[in-house]
Order: sequence, then structure tokens, then C-alpha cells
Amino acid sequence: MQLLLLSSSRVNNSDYLAPYMPWVKQALQGINELLFIPYAGVSSSYDEYLLKVQQAFKSTGIIVSSIHQHTNPKTALQNAQAICVGGGNTFHLLYQLYQLDIIDTIKERVTRGVPYIGWSAGANIAGASIKTTNDMPIIQPASFDALGFLPCQLNPHYQNFSPKGFHGETRDMRLAEFMRLNPTMPIIGLPEGSALVLKDSNVNYIGQENGYYFLDGVKSALAPNSLIRYKI
Repeated sequence: MQLLLLSSSRVNNSDYLAPYMPWVKQALQGINELLFIPYAGVSSSYDEYLLKVQQAFKSTGIIVSSIHQHTNPKTALQNAQAICVGGGNTFHLLYQLYQLDIIDTIKERVTRGVPYIGWSAGANIAGASIKTTNDMPIIQPASFDALGFLPCQLNPHYQNFSPKGFHGETRDMRLAEFMRLNPTMPIIGLPEGSALVLKDSNVNYIGQENGYYFLDGVKSALAPNSLIRYKI
């Protein structure tokens, strides 16, 4: 498998996907066309979402079409040179994938080597389930089980900031609740500007600052450009 899982679509006040384009171009070497999956988008139309992604990919010369433009989503996936899944609401994204019965088709294509790029919600669904997403459950998918490309949970947009006067749970407190019930399942926290890269069966954490690895109540730092200690 070839995976590029991005924490977010922007870093600070950057243009859409701009900070990540060097990684994207490296992941898509030799690719001429890309199939985009916009189903995490809720606040704007899929056509608007597609246009935003096309503009971001303009410098690559890669033709970007969206799965919603195709009459047969499975056929579109079967013909795709690469698959790209955008951010938004993870529950809505997974709901649509189950409704269209394309979970297994995506799995088959990616496990056979078709490159997969996802950011935010699109990265979330590459893990075992969406149980550590930050999103509000605005719709109920058929299952919380996700694509399972990595044997772990993902938490994009990771941060543990608690503003003065805030009395709700911090991110670490939320993840601790998950670990209490799922002590053998790892979680990887991806701060803004970071990503996971899977190639040649190795998972590497990349970025400018530490990421975090959670397991059985223990939080460990992931240094930039470090190899995560399991193989796929």
C-alpha cells in the first residue's frame, strides 16, 4: 500500500493544501489522473469542493475528477490511478461510503497499490475505526469500522490546549477514555502540518514538530521523520 495521511488541509493561514504539496507530488509520481472523494464536505456542494481541490492540484498537472460526477462509483474506483479523500465531517464521509457500498472497493484498490491520499476526515478513515475523530456525529454510518489500512486509531488536528476558564475535556482526556475501553489499540495524534507515510510496509511520521503515540494509558512523543514501530 501507498498512503499519505495528512492532519489537515492548511497550516496556519496557508493556501489550501499548499504546505503539503511537496509530499503530495512525491506520493503521486507517475500519476496523471486522480479520483477525489468529497463526501466529508457538508457545508458546501461537492462541485465547490472539487473546484477547491482542482485549484490546489493545478501545479501538479494532474487531472482531478470527483466520484460524485460518475454514474457508477465502483467503476470509477476500479479505473482510478489514485484516490484522494478530503476533510470535513468524518461521520458523513463514512456514512456515504457505506451507503454507496464502496468500502470494499476502496480497500481492494489501495491494498493492490493504488496511492491513497487523505486529509483530516480522509486520514481518519484509514485507521481501524472513527472512534477517535474530533467531529460531531451529525449522521449515523452503518458502522464505525473504517478502512483499516493501519492497525491503529488516528486523531488528526491533534492538540491538547485548554483555554483559561474551559471546563470540558481536553483532547488527552478524550483519548484516555478510549484507551480505558480499548487498551490494546494504539492511537496516533497528528498535529497540524504533519502526516503519516506508508510505503514499503513501513509507517513514517513526518512533520516539523512531534506527533504522539498513545497506548494503554501511556502517551509517547513521535519525533519528526521517525519510524513507527510496527509493520503493515
